[in-house]
Amino acid sequence: MIHGEKAHSLYFSKDAFKKLTGDNKTLMIISGANHTDLYDNMKYIPMKEIAAFYKKSFS
Repeated sequence: MIHGEKAHSLYFSKDAFKKLTGDNKTLMIISGANHTDLYDNMKYIPMKEIAAFYKKSFS
């Protein structure tokens, strides 16, 4: 899960993350980002972390 630190809905991701089971999960809270920053603002989108998660989880 990826969520912006300044998004008003951050608590939704935090609550949902707590309910997930297993150890194949990550909650990335992006410092300084709001909800819409994560749509297409490459300054905030953590591409390296996303790629590493997919590589580890789906290889």
